[in-house]
Amino acid sequence: MLAELNSKGGCLCKHATEGKIRCPLIVRPTSEDVVTGNLFGVLKAIDPRWWLPGLLNCALQDPMSDKRRFRQQFYRQFTISLWQKQAAYPPGLIPWEEGVTEVDVVIEFENPATTIFIEMKYGSPLSSTTSKNAGDHGFPSDQLIRNIRIGLRRCNWFDENLLVSKAKRDFLVIVLAPFSVPKLVDTYQNPSSIRDAIPNGAQLSQLPAHRFVGGTTYSKLMFELESNVPFISASEKRLVQQLRDYLDFKQSSIAKRQSPTSREVTGTFLPVVSV
Repeated sequence: MLAELNSKGGCLCKHATEGKIRCPLIVRPTSEDVVTGNLFGVLKAIDPRWWLPGLLNCALQDPMSDKRRFRQQFYRQFTISLWQKQAAYPPGLIPWEEGVTEVDVVIEFENPATTIFIEMKYGSPLSSTTSKNAGDHGFPSDQLIRNIRIGLRRCNWFDENLLVSKAKRDFLVIVLAPFSVPKLVDTYQNPSSIRDAIPNGAQLSQLPAHRFVGGTTYSKLMFELESNVPFISASEKRLVQQLRDYLDFKQSSIAKRQSPTSREVTGTFLPVVSV
């Protein structure tokens, strides 16, 4: 974060700048992983009661309801994991061979037992196809439904004949994007669309009782976080301000790159410094 904001990363050698060599120290300005690492590196250092309910309400709140669904609370056994690999989907449940799925952010806590998948977007849309699935099996092959399917199975929502039954966990999927939520999110807010999009969807006799697929933007997340600034510590306030500066910088950067008159930027020398 500090490297990007303050240009403290140094410079690229001539060969890397000209594209003659592939430099492992280049961090692409469009890298979603860099934004993910910096954003949640900061959020890990801030009490989740000040930002998690706001994030969930922005992403999953029923627009017809004035009551905020998620309240501020102490989160028991709270964890944030970045780029967590999920178990491969059983080959007998889908008509194609699927590899391991890596989820950008996994948040978990135990009151109530909840797992949250967050798909981070920055310079690219949701992928319409995934590895080994180009959509030629009669089911959607997009990135979002893959995360939904894998998360529902991880949280025990499929009716499977297991020797030992496992308790269901509440499951939520959120797309976090710089400017607007992808329209695909609206599609999967319909339970029927989810069942139809998943092979053996009939095994989903139940789904989470409330809306569990949603999306929001960086700005809305920051609004919710900054609304709690009067109640947080001085060190957390500094982190919030740094995060605001960083996300403003990244949003303005992508807006410039999307402009017809902008020039392609090659990269930035890192190591990126996370707060």
